[in-house]
Amino acid sequence: MDAQDTPSFRDAAGKPSQSKRKLTTKQAVAVGIGNFMEWFDFAIYGYFAAVIGMVFFPSDEPGISLLSSLAVFAVGFIARPFGALVLGPLGDKFGRKFVLMVTVFGMGVFTTLIGLLPGYAVLGIMAPIILIILRFLQGMMVGGEWSSAGIFLLESADDDRRARAASLITCTAGIAFLMGTATAAVLNSVLTDEQVMNWGWRIPFVLSIGMTFLAIFIRRRLEDTPIYMELQQRKAENNIPVIPFQSKMRSFIIAFSFSALFGVSLYYFITYATNHLVNVVHLPKITALWICSLALLIYCFMHPFVGRMVDKVGRRKPLLWTAAGLTLSAYPIFLMWNTGNSFLILVSLLLLGFFVCNAAVLNVVLLVEVFPASIRSTGAALGHNIASAVLAGPGPFIAVALIQWTGNPNIPSAYLAGVSICCFLILFFMLPETKGKDLLSDE
Repeated sequence: MDAQDTPSFRDAAGKPSQSKRKLTTKQAVAVGIGNFMEWFDFAIYGYFAAVIGMVFFPSDEPGISLLSSLAVFAVGFIARPFGALVLGPLGDKFGRKFVLMVTVFGMGVFTTLIGLLPGYAVLGIMAPIILIILRFLQGMMVGGEWSSAGIFLLESADDDRRARAASLITCTAGIAFLMGTATAAVLNSVLTDEQVMNWGWRIPFVLSIGMTFLAIFIRRRLEDTPIYMELQQRKAENNIPVIPFQSKMRSFIIAFSFSALFGVSLYYFITYATNHLVNVVHLPKITALWICSLALLIYCFMHPFVGRMVDKVGRRKPLLWTAAGLTLSAYPIFLMWNTGNSFLILVSLLLLGFFVCNAAVLNVVLLVEVFPASIRSTGAALGHNIASAVLAGPGPFIAVALIQWTGNPNIPSAYLAGVSICCFLILFFMLPETKGKDLLSDE
C-alpha cells in the first residue's frame, strides 16, 4: 500500500475512528507467496518422515525409525512457543512486516540446511542432533508466520471481508501442503526407493532457497498495516491502556482452544493420513500419496467458499459445528481408512478436509479478533503456537504410539475426538461472537 493510499483512522476532531480499509493485490500476493513457502518447507518434512527416519534414525525394529522421525516432527511444534515469545512481541513493537521478513528468511535457510545435512551413516550421532536443532529453529520461524500473516491481511482488509482475507492464508497453506504431497508422489514415482533414500528426499528442501529469495523480494516492498500505524500514533500520545490480566487469560484460553481444534485435525489430515495408509493399511505408497493429493486439491478449493460463509453468518456457530462434527466423525473416518478401499478413503478424507477447512479459516479470523490491537501479535502467536506444541504437533506421534501400544488401527480417532469435544465445551461457554468487531478496540 502506497503512503497516499493509507487510510486515516482519525475523524475531524482528531479522535480515532474505524474507517474502511481495502486489501491490495500487492499485499495479498506478498503474504500469500511467503505463506506458501513457509508451509511447503514445513510440510515436506512430514511427507518424507519415513525416509528421514531411516536416514537419521536407522533401526531394525519396525516402526522405531518412523516414531523417531515423527518425534522430531513434533520438535518443530515444541519450538513454536519459543518463536512466539520472540517474534510476537517484535510484531507489536516493530510492526507486522518486520516479523514477516524474519520468518520467511529464517525458514528458507534452515530448511535448505536440513536438505544438505549428511545422515547417520556419515556423521553418526551428530546427524540426528543437528537435525533436531535445525527443526527447532525452523519451528521458531513458523511460530511467527501464521499469526503475523493473518494479522497483516485482516488489519488491512475491509471489516466485512475479513474471513475472505483469512481464506487466502489458509488456501495458500493448503496449496503448499498439496504441492508437498504432489512433490513426494512425483519423486516416489520417478525414482527408485534407493534413490529417494540416498538423495531424492533432499531435492525439495534444497530448492526452497529459491522461493525464499522471491518471497523476501516481494515482502520488502510492503508498508505496514493501517492499524499498526494508528497504534504507533497512540503510543506517541501515551494512549495505550493496560489490558487486565483476566482479559488476557480469557483471550488466551479461547485462542488455545480453537487453535488446538484446528492444529490436531490439520496434522491428522495432511501428515498422519499418508503415513497411516502406508504403514497401517499397507496401501502402496504411490496410491496413498495420490489419494491424499486429490483430497488436498479439493480441500484448497473449499477455502474461499468457507471465507464467504464465515463473513456472512459469523464465527461462533460455524466453529461449534466444526468441533461437534470432528468429535462425531473421527471414529467413522478411521473405519473408512482401514477398509483399504480407495473410494471410501477419499470420501473420509474429504469429510475431514471440510472440517479442517472450517477450523483453519476461523482460526485465522479469531486470532485477530479475540485479542486487543496493542497485544495482538504477542497474544495470537502464543495462543496458537502453545496449542500447536502441546496438542497438535505430537498428534501424529501419539497416533502411531497408540497403535503400537494397543494394536488397534482405529484408536488414533480417540485422540482427535477427545481434543475436539474438549474444545467444543470450552468454546461453547467462552467464545463470544466477534463478527464486525472494531480491530482498534482495546477489548
